[in-house]
Amino acid sequence: MTTFRAAVEAGDIDAAVALLAEDVAFSSPVVHSPYHGRDAVAPILHAVFTVFEDFRYVNEIDGGDDHLLVFRAHVGDRELEGIDLLHHDASGAIDRLTVMIRPLSALQAVATTMREKLGG
Repeated sequence: MTTFRAAVEAGDIDAAVALLAEDVAFSSPVVHSPYHGRDAVAPILHAVFTVFEDFRYVNEIDGGDDHLLVFRAHVGDRELEGIDLLHHDASGAIDRLTVMIRPLSALQAVATTMREKLGG
């Protein structure tokens, strides 16, 4: 079974999206309300893949149904670190994806660049 990490590291965002439950809830570090549904989340993940430079996972913590992936990347001249917190439903699909990013200056760069990519 392909894991989310393996799909992202292979640059296969479509495979990563396929691991999401149809009714996935995605909590972005930029907006208050979660996005709901694979169709709403897919374009965001595709845009992130073009915005983050030198993206790499540096640690992984497996907690059964919950999985934590620690990453580092750049957006322009800003270095960032963050986490992808994944929760798997009974079938193994990712039904919750929460992303957190620090520092604030990097998060602001992500927000600005993502807004440009997604058209608003």
